[in-house]
Amino acid sequence: MKQTTKRLLALLLVLCLGFSLAACAAEKAASGKTTPEAKKGEPDARNDAEAPAPEGGEAMEPIADPKYFSAEMYKTDGSAFAGKGAYSEANPGTPAVPGDAETPGDTVPPGGNPDFPAEPLKLTAAEWKDNDNWPFFTNLVNTEAISFPSFGLDPRNRVEVRVQNEDGAPLVNETVVLADAEGSALWQTRTDKHGTAYLFWTAGRTPDRVICGAVEAPVQLPKTTDVQGQTQLRPVEAITLTVSAEAQTMTGMQVMFIVDTTGSMSDEIAYLQKDFSAIADRVGSEGVSWSANFYRDEGDEYVTRTNGFSSDVAAVQAKINAEYADGGGDTPEAVAEILTECLVKQAEWDENAVKLAFLIFDAPPHEGKEAELQAAISAAAEKGIHLIPVVASNAERDTELFGRALAILTGGTYVFLTDDSGIGDSHLEPIVGNYEVELLQDLIVRIIDENRP
Repeated sequence: MKQTTKRLLALLLVLCLGFSLAACAAEKAASGKTTPEAKKGEPDARNDAEAPAPEGGEAMEPIADPKYFSAEMYKTDGSAFAGKGAYSEANPGTPAVPGDAETPGDTVPPGGNPDFPAEPLKLTAAEWKDNDNWPFFTNLVNTEAISFPSFGLDPRNRVEVRVQNEDGAPLVNETVVLADAEGSALWQTRTDKHGTAYLFWTAGRTPDRVICGAVEAPVQLPKTTDVQGQTQLRPVEAITLTVSAEAQTMTGMQVMFIVDTTGSMSDEIAYLQKDFSAIADRVGSEGVSWSANFYRDEGDEYVTRTNGFSSDVAAVQAKINAEYADGGGDTPEAVAEILTECLVKQAEWDENAVKLAFLIFDAPPHEGKEAELQAAISAAAEKGIHLIPVVASNAERDTELFGRALAILTGGTYVFLTDDSGIGDSHLEPIVGNYEVELLQDLIVRIIDENRP
């Protein structure tokens, strides 16, 4: 009898445990949370309110409007944000490219991997515009979630200027200068299609006024405050300049691709080989020219390989098809060298064209190249070239911050690949706000279309 009773009690315990586990699983399914066994690329359906508490100590106190930022959104070590935002249609679960070069030095044959089907890779990506979310960026800096300078580039001190004519219409491609009290130029750039220009200065140099032709206006620097011994960055009030001129549009468009072709970039090279012609077809040929440029590092087959602009899509496609992933071997690559070649020495940039340069890469420049990088980015800003960094897999935080500095200083946008495609290695989750995931081809075409004259 006692033995039977024990068996019954044991059976009841097993049944209770089973019901408990089933209820727990149902609750998770109802809440929309993913489990550790969820497929790679499946969107995390949790909302920000359900996100785990920050790790690594107490959360830092935000100093501005919490609608732009809250300390609960990120881990205090700056490693990740809790929420990701809305997702559009992607393609989770797409297999990785056969023969993917996972380590520097691996090689993919010229023209891509012949075993891979002749269809576009379903890479997914998103973008973030710090210039459009400046209070958010300012709070990230003030709470030390991110830090600058990055390889000599410092985008923290910015003044936004809008140039318009007497009718209030935006003036495009106007030269705008930020000057100090002696009249020396601190930064120079050109207005975009909306008449907007972003001007910057570095610590130790105080801006006094902005100038566009014969019109100028003073820069009113906000008072800084100290929080626990740290000077807090405050946004500068935007300035509007009214200039006597007719509103104009740009006459053409130049789109440049600058691609890291070291051993870890096989997925991205294969993507461009399979998608470039489709991108060009969707953008259209009227007034558009293309340029494809490549770089590796010292000691490789080549350091930089540059080409001029062409409206012949097939010719540009052939240059892209001839490339393959090889070389590298360490983390930094010849980023400074290729930016000098493409932004400073390239003689074919058209003064009257909208100018975009997509930098597709996964590693930062070498240390000691700060002056060269500053000169290249200053040249890009002066010519009105908008840099769009596209950060690939295996990138680290310093690459993200470097890419964001490039985008901010040239009025571009920061693009990053995501894990939603299931292709290749993991991709760094950037320290940004909510974003939408798109197919990379859609995102590139959209950015080009949004900048069209």
